[in-house]
Amino acid sequence: MFINYFDPVAFQIMSFEIRWYSLAYIFGITIGWLLCKKIFINDANTNEKFDDYITYLIIGVILGGRIGYIVFYNLPYYLDNFFDIFKIWQGGMSFHGGLIGIIISSIWFAKKNNQNPFNYLDIVSLVAPIGIFFGRIANFINSELYGIETNLPWGVKFIQVDDLYRHPSQLYEALFEGIILFIILLYFRNKGLLKTPGIISSLFLIFYSIFRFVIEFFRAPDNQLGYLILNLTMGQIASLIFLLIGILIITNYAHKKES
Repeated sequence: MFINYFDPVAFQIMSFEIRWYSLAYIFGITIGWLLCKKIFINDANTNEKFDDYITYLIIGVILGGRIGYIVFYNLPYYLDNFFDIFKIWQGGMSFHGGLIGIIISSIWFAKKNNQNPFNYLDIVSLVAPIGIFFGRIANFINSELYGIETNLPWGVKFIQVDDLYRHPSQLYEALFEGIILFIILLYFRNKGLLKTPGIISSLFLIFYSIFRFVIEFFRAPDNQLGYLILNLTMGQIASLIFLLIGILIITNYAHKKES
């Protein structure tokens, strides 16, 4: 068993704190951008516009992630503490909200440039697991989004939370939603599926949603929400919605191929 003594602050420059959570976003976006530019983008027009697109994506991730967390997870708190909305460095981002932000910003940018949004969404889906990996590691360091109590030998005590040994659900997510999902999508990309718009994006939604839904059973529900419909968490409900969207995209492609 392990005791989590990690400090959420990576280092400090004078009075300015640099947190692991912020570095996770920087590492994830930077590495993802490099992989897209150097390896995954084959279309010259998309490659030329990709640097401009990244600005839209970053705005979509941050605004979507933050607004999603506020609306879906903790609206009463932020209505009473309005200025805490802007304290992003303290955590409080919703993955599904960030995903909605990416979709909206991608559609907006693609339509502006007379392109198919999947030109960008498929590429971003390939590298998204990298950002998820760093984000979940940061969650672990921050002692947030921790798991339910366990007596398994790899249980972790988050001393900033309580004295219980818990499932390190953040590390489960880093493994499955990060490393394993990246390997799966890379496999399908190498099979040539990146050439068909929407397939990689739908596979990302399907596999991410399955992994997230299952791991949520080992993750403690948000204190302010608890369990909701059918004893499911908010994360599981959102995952079911995005799983359905992914299946609909695949089904639509199959129908088009048959016709």
